[in-house]
Parts: sequence; C-alpha cells; structure tokens
Amino acid sequence: MTLPQTPSFKLNGKRALVVGASSGIGKACAVALGQAGATVTLAARREEKLNTLQVEIQASGIEASTLVMDVANTVRTQEQIATNGPFDILLNASGLARHTPALGTLASDFDAVSDINLRGAFFVSQSVAHGLVKAGKSGSLITISSQMAHVGGQDRAVYSATKHAVEGMTKSMAIEWGKHNIRVNTICPTFILTDLTRSTFDDPEKRAWIESKIKLGRVGEVEDIMGAAVFLASEASAMVTGTSLLVDGGWTAD
Repeated sequence: MTLPQTPSFKLNGKRALVVGASSGIGKACAVALGQAGATVTLAARREEKLNTLQVEIQASGIEASTLVMDVANTVRTQEQIATNGPFDILLNASGLARHTPALGTLASDFDAVSDINLRGAFFVSQSVAHGLVKAGKSGSLITISSQMAHVGGQDRAVYSATKHAVEGMTKSMAIEWGKHNIRVNTICPTFILTDLTRSTFDDPEKRAWIESKIKLGRVGEVEDIMGAAVFLASEASAMVTGTSLLVDGGWTAD
C-alpha cells in the first residue's frame, strides 16, 4: 500500500516579492519565505531600512535584493514589477491606517488609506499576475488583509472598508486567474504587536479591550503570521484560492 505524501512547504527555486518588507509583518514574512527557500525581493518606501534588512537576511543565508517601491505610485510600481519579474510569489504587506470616527473622517484621510490598502493592493497583484501570465507560470499572490475585513470596528470605518474591498478583489481575481493556475488569497491577522502598534498596546485600557476580544487571551506576534505565509505560498495550499486565512485568535468567531 502506498501512503499519501504531504505536499512540500519548501519554496526552493521560487522568486518572492515582499511589499512592505521594511518592518513588522512584512519583514517577518520576508524572513519566513526566505527560510523556506525562496529568493526574496524586499520592497518598501524606506531605502535605508531595506538595505539594513537585506544585510541581516543575507547574513542568515537567504538570497535577497531590494526594490524601493511606493505602491501609491501605480505607474512606477507597474514598471518596476515588469522589469524585475516575473515573481512566483507575491506577499503584499503594505498598508496604512488612520483611525478616526466616521463623522470626523476627512476626504484626504480616506484617499490616503484607499490609495495604499486598496488601489495599491489591486495594481500590485495585477502587475505580478501580468508577469506570470506572460511567462506561462503558476503563482501564489497573498495580501495581508485584516480581521477588520470580516467585522467592523470603532473608529475604523475607512480601514475596514478598504479591507472588506480587498476580500472582494481577492475572490474576483481568483475566479479570473484560476485558469492560469494563479492562486489569490489573503491573510487576516488580529492586532499584531509591532513598532507601529506599540503605542496602542501601551495604553492599558486599549490593550485590555483587545485581549478581551481575542479568545486565546493574548495579542498576536509577527511569528504568528510567518507559518501562514509559507503555507499559502507553497504547494501545501495548492487547492486554496479565493479565500482568507484568519489568524485572529478567535476574534471573529463570535
């Protein structure tokens, strides 16, 4: 009797573009994909941080290059991806949050958040998919979304709106690009402790509220996202597309 074989989580021979790689979740996912064997292109706006990360990652034995990229600049982003691709894997962790009450939200804040979270995400995914289709290659496109793509939140009307939209975008792209064997998914984290979110967690009242909503009783760490990224990038998830992987500690289980 022949036993079934577990599909590989290895990414050897794959090229991964990690957008928003300079810190937080993006940095962790870049490390995770590299440790799984991928050659990683680190992309973000902050060149100095990218260069520092490249040195650190290469010192660990991961092959990495850098690409200064602002996803709000659609034309330039499309040019960069076309020139440097094709990429087998996209991990888009770029994002922006400006949390305000819905009645007090300014049009400028709405546009800034939408330009990164939705418009940027759409055209980064489209650009990587163009390269894959042209090369006749399969691929895995992953966007870091949010648990707020599935629920609402106080002072988060704009942020939640963009993340809900990303989920719809993901489903539609998965339908269109399935015939090219291009998979499209999201990872939806809960509150993750990073340098950018540290001020929120330093507020005892806010931290208590967050921990009360997370059924596992603790806030998320970037390491909690790394395994999900490798899973969705690898052949272990070969039949997974058009969906979201909730890494929310049970927040949305209610």
